[in-house]
Amino acid sequence: MTRGGTAAHERRFAGDPERLRSAERREQLEVRRVVELSGGKGPPGLVLDIGTGTGVFAEGFLRAGNAVIGLDVNPRLLAEARAHVPGARFVVGLAERLPFRDRSCDVAFLGTVLHELDDVEEALREARRVTRRWVVALEFRYVEEDIGPPLSHRLRPEAILAAARLAGFDMVERITLRRMDFYLMRSAAHGPCEQVRERS
Repeated sequence: MTRGGTAAHERRFAGDPERLRSAERREQLEVRRVVELSGGKGPPGLVLDIGTGTGVFAEGFLRAGNAVIGLDVNPRLLAEARAHVPGARFVVGLAERLPFRDRSCDVAFLGTVLHELDDVEEALREARRVTRRWVVALEFRYVEEDIGPPLSHRLRPEAILAAARLAGFDMVERITLRRMDFYLMRSAAHGPCEQVRERS
């Protein structure tokens, strides 16, 4: 799923970085639950936080005992992340062209970033390439509401599921949280897989 032209870049967050770290926003994102769901039953490992922003989820993964690398295209947001989460490593880069070797991390996490990307399918393909276990995505629901991006910037669940299949994932599980949708994606390269399923 590709978005061409400069309109796609207008979807990227350009507001106050501190707003991204507010207690209210952390509660809306259910950071602790998302970190737990992302870990599965495996031991802590290396988490690549793609589109890390100010490092809210990077901080959560680090507190859970993981090593964390945060990647973002915005150096200003990364400066905030480094200040708030000194225990993680942060690098500038694009989700569609990850500067990492194949299977170099355990989990790749994309937190509220898919709707901002120029090419969702390519970003998911890249995330699949660099991970040994699975890929996780968290996105705003496709509804008009008072938090997050406008409806015109949001992605329908079926569009995310379709992009995941095209990116090579054999199993995609969608879990409905209080205000977000959580996607757990695996491919045959990561081990035995199940088919697409949804639950709350």
